[in-house]
Amino acid sequence: MSDSEDPKTEPEASDDAHAAKMKALKAEQDAKVKKNTIRRGVVVVHTGDGKGKSTAGFGVAMRAAGHGQKVAVIQFIKGTWKTGEQAALKRFPEITHVVSGDGFTWNTQDRKQDTASAQKGWQTARDFITSGEYDVVVLDEISIALRYGYLDADEVARVLREKPEKLSIIVTGRDAPQAVIDAADTVSVHQPLKHAFAAGIRARQGVEF
Repeated sequence: MSDSEDPKTEPEASDDAHAAKMKALKAEQDAKVKKNTIRRGVVVVHTGDGKGKSTAGFGVAMRAAGHGQKVAVIQFIKGTWKTGEQAALKRFPEITHVVSGDGFTWNTQDRKQDTASAQKGWQTARDFITSGEYDVVVLDEISIALRYGYLDADEVARVLREKPEKLSIIVTGRDAPQAVIDAADTVSVHQPLKHAFAAGIRARQGVEF
């Protein structure tokens, strides 16, 4: 029997098979949704060496704002240079945006200054988290501050575990410590397959910053 004679390859049979498969898949998904009855905020960690960790955090911030939720974004490490996210977040009255960093560590070259800035940002973030006033808090690049020892990982993990029930927290930055990963509900590891910078392409406004 040739391929053209195989009834499974006929358009009608293929469409019917697809419909049956999707019907079964829908039933499976509906059962999973029905089974999950817990309603609370979550801790989501984006880590790894790949691009997109901060982008994911900003995406959640804007999504939550779109639902009228109150959001706080605290950026660690990154400096006060003009960025697209800084300009964009100002357009959302639901979002409070705080920059608490002096730039990349290889630019500042000042551990005491970096530590002081990170600890100031963490105090602000902790106040936002414990206030009970927010629906979402984004801790952008806090994992970098943890990696360099500017903040205590166990303390950060404890605050994540003890957050208000309704609050969701998004943690970004490479090398998230195990204590933070253990405190999270969802962890995504971003792995690079290709990156334009490695091919000599400069960072693009609107894509990287």
